[in-house]
Amino acid sequence: MQFPVENIIARLRSGDEAAFKLVYDEHAGRVYGLAFRFLKNREQAEEIVQEVFVKLWLNKIKLDITGNLWLYLYVIAKRLCLNELKKVAQSRDLFNKLMQDIEAADDSTQNLVAFAELEKISSEVIALLPKQQKKIFLLSRLDGLSHKEIAEKLSLSPHTVKNHMVEALRLIRCKLRQEDIVFLLVVLFL
Repeated sequence: MQFPVENIIARLRSGDEAAFKLVYDEHAGRVYGLAFRFLKNREQAEEIVQEVFVKLWLNKIKLDITGNLWLYLYVIAKRLCLNELKKVAQSRDLFNKLMQDIEAADDSTQNLVAFAELEKISSEVIALLPKQQKKIFLLSRLDGLSHKEIAEKLSLSPHTVKNHMVEALRLIRCKLRQEDIVFLLVVLFL
């Protein structure tokens, strides 16, 4: 059963364990995927998942009722992973273990999951564009049409098409920054 985010957060803040389980069930896989991309180690990724949700529970009262729960979990997971990587950087044994784990990781499956997540996020961001900007953006990026070709197709001036593209790209970049996707892209291509 799907609940509005505000309702789930309110229930979490009040100590509702069923709400916590719903959040865990919905987000644990994504947290694990993020941690595994960083650490390339199943056990460490599982530990990160546990730590993230322990921190969520312990700090539940601090949650913003209208906040982005996934972004909150993402930031916690990212910080925990970076802390683990700092430990790795300071220890030759841990560094060698990480290198072995990287070689052994099944990147094809992880890449498919990561790219599916990026595709989903991209679609959501593009869907937020105003109708005309979205149409122009899709004609440019998916159909590969030039500004001039789009202008002819939509009976617009090339200057209008260019302005719509500039604005669409600005909105997309802004939204991706809010979602911290730039950092996620860097992680994906480590």
